[in-house]
Amino acid sequence: MNTLFEITGLSQELIIYLAIDITIAIILLGAMKFVSGLSAQVNATDELSNEDNFAFGISVAGSIAALGIVLTGAITGENAPSYQMEIIGMLSYGILGLVLIKIGRFIHDRLALNQIDKNEHIKARNITVGLVDAAGAIATAIIIRAVLLWVNGIDVNTFVAIVAGFVVSQAMLVLVTRIKERQYAKNNQNDSMQEAFANGQVALAIRYAGQVISTALAVTAASYFFEYNPETLSSTLIAWLIFSVVMTVLVSLLTTIAKSIILWGINLVEEVDQQHNIGVASVEMAISISIALILTALMA
Repeated sequence: MNTLFEITGLSQELIIYLAIDITIAIILLGAMKFVSGLSAQVNATDELSNEDNFAFGISVAGSIAALGIVLTGAITGENAPSYQMEIIGMLSYGILGLVLIKIGRFIHDRLALNQIDKNEHIKARNITVGLVDAAGAIATAIIIRAVLLWVNGIDVNTFVAIVAGFVVSQAMLVLVTRIKERQYAKNNQNDSMQEAFANGQVALAIRYAGQVISTALAVTAASYFFEYNPETLSSTLIAWLIFSVVMTVLVSLLTTIAKSIILWGINLVEEVDQQHNIGVASVEMAISISIALILTALMA
């Protein structure tokens, strides 16, 4: 065992921290499945297995993935001052992340997707709405994780910063949804994008998922430019919001250029909006996320 520790660089202390984090993570991820069923007013296990509701499964998968993303920002490992503090930090941030993800879905339903009843569509096995719901949860989680990595310690200022970061994420997701709705209406004789979701246009949901996730990645870039300081927290968060808008516009422009080159000769409106081409929409999603990842990596 000592030889293994020497080869891998592991230590007994690190293994204990790992066991603590994994145990708490599994408990919280299990709780997320239960909470998802509770908020949808269904039995999660029954809906997934007996009812074979794929839309609900996709929605739950998005929630679990989102919480997993948040938890990666809560793990401190050997940097924690003690085992007790690691337990407190993981539980505190994990529970806060779970709550914020669920609140984010509520806000997304009421403000972004205000023309459709998301829960009813998911119960009715609408895979498109399930995909949109999962994408919104993952996008929210990406920004919460960035804030968790940005702040220091566990105190009132830390939680204020996390909640403020969450507010920024929701504002950006609503803004992007409205912009994409207008683009869709312009390209499709004033048709409603939300109505298209309700009608089960999967390709459109895949494209939208790429757009909101790439927006979330763009928003996280601000964490590389602004230093966390509790004394200047309010002004820093305002600057974060402004910078997020700039980065979102930049990612959108670069993505548009990349799509015009990579998908040269393909009419995206015709293929995705009208012919519901899932393949082309998947490439669009990949391009959107790739450009955002590359740009944020360059900023780091």
